[in-house]
Amino acid sequence: MTTHRYAKIVATLGPSSTGYDEILALAQAGANVFRFNFSHGTHADHRLRMAFVREVEGVLGHPLAVLADLQGPKLRIGSLEPGHLDLAEGDQVIFTPAGKGDVVTDIPLPHPEIFSAARPGVVLLIDDGKMRFEVVQADDGHITARTIVGGCLLPRKGVSVVGATLPVSALTPKDYIDLKVALELGVDWIALSFVQRPEDIDELRNLAGPHVRIMAKIEKPSAVDCLEQIVERSDGIMVARGDLGVEMPVEMVPRIQRRILSTCRRLGKPVVVATQMLESMIAAATPTRAEVSDVATAIYAGADAVMLSAESASGRFPRQAVEMMASIIGDVEADEEFWKAAEKGRVVSRANVSDVICAALRETAKALQPAAIVAYTTSGNTGFRASAERPRVPLLCLVPSLEVARPLCLSWGVRPRVTAKMNGMTDVLKVANCLVLNEGVGREGQLLALTAGQPFGVAGTTNVLRVERIAR
Repeated sequence: MTTHRYAKIVATLGPSSTGYDEILALAQAGANVFRFNFSHGTHADHRLRMAFVREVEGVLGHPLAVLADLQGPKLRIGSLEPGHLDLAEGDQVIFTPAGKGDVVTDIPLPHPEIFSAARPGVVLLIDDGKMRFEVVQADDGHITARTIVGGCLLPRKGVSVVGATLPVSALTPKDYIDLKVALELGVDWIALSFVQRPEDIDELRNLAGPHVRIMAKIEKPSAVDCLEQIVERSDGIMVARGDLGVEMPVEMVPRIQRRILSTCRRLGKPVVVATQMLESMIAAATPTRAEVSDVATAIYAGADAVMLSAESASGRFPRQAVEMMASIIGDVEADEEFWKAAEKGRVVSRANVSDVICAALRETAKALQPAAIVAYTTSGNTGFRASAERPRVPLLCLVPSLEVARPLCLSWGVRPRVTAKMNGMTDVLKVANCLVLNEGVGREGQLLALTAGQPFGVAGTTNVLRVERIAR
């Protein structure tokens, strides 16, 4: 049987990985999903990368997914007249909507939504948390705050608000334009930044339409507070640990990460762990031991995918970073303790027929050890549900189009394959036999576990489970 890696790899494209050869190298090294970061690059850059990704997909002969990551609101202080302001612990400062920035009692903060949400006890973080200010008093025109952590305040540095939900949409005018471009490109996933509430997902879905898969980035404490509802309304989740670690005490991030992974597993939604996973490989050909442990921990905890950001987008060793991530995943998945943890994380109770069938598939795989599970799905949803069961065999998903196949590239253990229209289980078995033999997944005489829905071609009707032997 061929080696099968279950967890997936998301690689961000950028200056170091824009060309066809670079993207091909990343895919051959193990990248399953390519992230387009709309915070950087031009629309022309993204169009060119998309053309190359689709060309690589054709050459390799299997689907590749594209994730468009929207920038979201960026809150920043304004210009400072002297160029900077030096602040010490205990200093009182005053932020104003249109301050001149010449003194600490007139610091410009051109975001009325912050003033409307601020109240005593709220904390303002500036420059990725390097400087911290606790609000003492606030109204529509002034925020008086005490400096908790001082330093050199520079102009246009980012601001985060801890302890309040801002009355602001997760989508900015720039995001509306970027979303339009992303949809024209035919991306498979849209990642939404600055998610604070479940309604943020609804807003994007109304704009993007029902067929685009939406990934909510969990990067704010307010999103953690209503995590279950956000996961339910999303198609996938990204643990954006960079911003999360700025807005929450860093020692809480591992616990929050485990909670997110557990919630997504229970609700059958794929989850990506992101940010600083192999950061040292931006400049070095090998990662630190701590980074290797970080990636491995995410896989042990049940992540569907792990993500490279600057490592593959602007680093010196993008291909080596993907290879290293694939190697770490492979080593974890060779450990019996990994599979014991996957068993413990399984949710037994299921809400509908499709979920029960997918749970039975996993039990079938455990008892009979078939060469593969083969699922015929017109929408792709059965693939995501079966993936959440973490079966210890390859999961081949037969789908009617690339549009359905590509999003499944993110899902743990799934190999999506585009096939002709099926009219019954006999067709599914015939195609499955050819696939498992041609791809080296199984041998003649081994068992296959198959699932589909009747009537055929109707989404959401998975209700059949069969076990057959592979035959030519």
